[in-house]
Amino acid sequence: MERVQIEKDSIQEELIIPLYRKKMCIEKFPALFQDEKALELLSRMDYDFSEVEKIESKKGRQFDTMEAAIRYNDIVTEIEKFLKNNPYASIVNIGCGLDQTAEKCDNGTCQIYNLDRPDIMEFRNQLLPETDRIHNLDYELMDLAWFDEIEAEQGVLFFASGVFSKIKREDIKKLFNEMALRFPGCRLVFDSMGKVALKMKLKSWATENKIENLEDYFYVDDTRWDIRPWIKNAKLSEKSYMKAYGNMKEEALSKSYRFYAKLADKSFKLKIVIIDFANRRN
Repeated sequence: MERVQIEKDSIQEELIIPLYRKKMCIEKFPALFQDEKALELLSRMDYDFSEVEKIESKKGRQFDTMEAAIRYNDIVTEIEKFLKNNPYASIVNIGCGLDQTAEKCDNGTCQIYNLDRPDIMEFRNQLLPETDRIHNLDYELMDLAWFDEIEAEQGVLFFASGVFSKIKREDIKKLFNEMALRFPGCRLVFDSMGKVALKMKLKSWATENKIENLEDYFYVDDTRWDIRPWIKNAKLSEKSYMKAYGNMKEEALSKSYRFYAKLADKSFKLKIVIIDFANRRN
């Protein structure tokens, strides 16, 4: 298979770096994380990863690598649990990039929708074309015309991983309310972080994008105050994403990593949030 040439400072470069981080997850934490689809896709890229590897190999970055691996596993757990009860449901990956989380969970009967902005989806389509059950939607998130593309008869699970923290709170509020109206009974699963983590983790991103007030962006210190007022008729639950899913097994992580993971959960308020929107009859 012909390898894909990746140009420096391009949208393609921006998209393949998360793939390389998955490779590092696999190498550093093999008992915790595996993703054959990411490795296969990465093998098709013609790109010098030496600079990325130098940056990602730093000690502080390794904790971020572990965090990403655990979050990925948490989301997979939630999708697979949903599909056991809803085998013909639609699974929607919001802000997908080149991620294949939904495909990893494919049970052979569900419908899969990957959503991202048009320039990103143009590249994804070259590498991961649509099939009869996998659909690539090229929309900006807040252009809610993409709702019309989703088959909702058999249930819908929307998920977002590492996405919502870079979206303004008012837009997230609108998205939640519109989902509740358009897809009654659907489920939304996403990761969140508290205000402290938002300011620390997205500081360089905010500087690059000339964002003056990060507090305008989505964070969750307490779901009772930060989300519940938006969705009063929905069922809302949360789990600590570092420790609640049983991923931090002794064979997967050292004692020091497990300690810092639990500390990060508490200090940064890292959560997996699950919203079950009410059925209309409720």
